Amino acid sequence: MDLHGFLVDPTRAGNKGKYCRSRRNGVKLSPVSTDLGELMNRCRGSGLRRTKALEVLLGTLLKADRPMTLARLQKSRTLSSQCDKATIYRLLHRLADAGIVRRLGLHERAAYFALIIPDQHRDYLICTGCGTIDPIEAPCPVHHLEDEIRTKTGYQNLYHELEFFGTCPKCA
Repeated sequence: MDLHGFLVDPTRAGNKGKYCRSRRNGVKLSPVSTDLGELMNRCRGSGLRRTKALEVLLGTLLKADRPMTLARLQKSRTLSSQCDKATIYRLLHRLADAGIVRRLGLHERAAYFALIIPDQHRDYLICTGCGTIDPIEAPCPVHHLEDEIRTKTGYQNLYHELEFFGTCPKCA
């Protein structure tokens, strides 16, 4: 993540050795370390069986730079060679129920799916015209409010999902 708490891709040139700021306490520094093994451990902890289809789906979502639709996931050659559309759909919903994947989008449009990675929070802009979803490249405006609520109420594992809806430049 950069200084604002956004994920820095450690595989891109110039990002080797970057550190991310823990969004939970705002102080601790740790290496960006979410990998497929960690995701599979979270799945196992949620009772999901380790399958090749699950590994490939998680790997595809991990490499994605933005949320993906079921149709876009199905077009992935590596994923479509492992399973059919119905299997991808079932896996996505099991992952969402387990809190590993976040479902985004307008209710009447295709759903988008993105990984939920601890301490790496993303908020999104959603176009009401075409349904495009873009990550917001700015510090989260309610991060401090979340910390205040956690302190005042004693809630643990507190999180929020912030989505802004509007018309994108292409649809305007």
